[in-house]
Amino acid sequence: MTGVLCLIVLSFGGGAIAADAKRGEYLAAAAGCAGCHTVAAKTTVAYAGGRALKTPFGTFYGPNITPDKIAGIGNWSEADFLRAMRHGERPDGKNYFPAFPYPSFTKITNSDLKDLWAFLQSLPPSSQANKSHELRFPYGFRFLVTVWKWLFFTAGPSSEIEGPVARGAYLVGALGHCGECHTTRNFLGGPQRNRTLAGGLGPEGKRVPNLTPSRLKSWSDTDLREFFLNGSTPDGDTAAAPMDEVVRNSTSRLKPADLTAVITYLRSLPAITDEAR
Repeated sequence: MTGVLCLIVLSFGGGAIAADAKRGEYLAAAAGCAGCHTVAAKTTVAYAGGRALKTPFGTFYGPNITPDKIAGIGNWSEADFLRAMRHGERPDGKNYFPAFPYPSFTKITNSDLKDLWAFLQSLPPSSQANKSHELRFPYGFRFLVTVWKWLFFTAGPSSEIEGPVARGAYLVGALGHCGECHTTRNFLGGPQRNRTLAGGLGPEGKRVPNLTPSRLKSWSDTDLREFFLNGSTPDGDTAAAPMDEVVRNSTSRLKPADLTAVITYLRSLPAITDEAR
């Protein structure tokens, strides 16, 4: 990670546009990219992959997304990156499994995607090899994801991101992809749209809380801000894993205005009754 302003000229569907890697670094934090692409150990290389995600379908491993030309994405073009994030497709056209949260990332705007791409290109390359997913039969067949997409996936960027509620919706629903864990899934792994952000069983089989006002009404805005910044709850407890890592690497790094937008958006959601715990 360079940590300096890096302007790279990229072309996304048209004329040349200047991309800002420093801004991309902030977006990567807001999106929690390190959480899936970095093994939680002090000796590991950031974004070099290998992080395991256990699900009812098997174990997925986050890939190396450094610019290494063999192990990472060093041979990708910016169009390849856009295709992966927007459509959930590899450079060879095959489907990514939706453990990669492209159903949320598809909503990211082109300008933010190009800044994310500039940041990833600025990382030091790592030759750490990727791990193969360990999936139960028949979930390892990528062509089956085409049917899943037809049922549960709509590609396309968010059209409105201005204003506190719209900005919060963008941070929560696109970059932060909070619904990937906080929305209950059906037996096919598709989100139950009528319970968006209402909690239930997360992808690793652990209970995740309801983020709608039915549960958050007892929390003040100050309580929510303290939780997102420090992981502290109003009753003196702390965020449990894996949310503690999300707080440490993502929500605590949000700009004050963005954090306010997230809280404003969560307050605006329709209240959905908590599931039985």
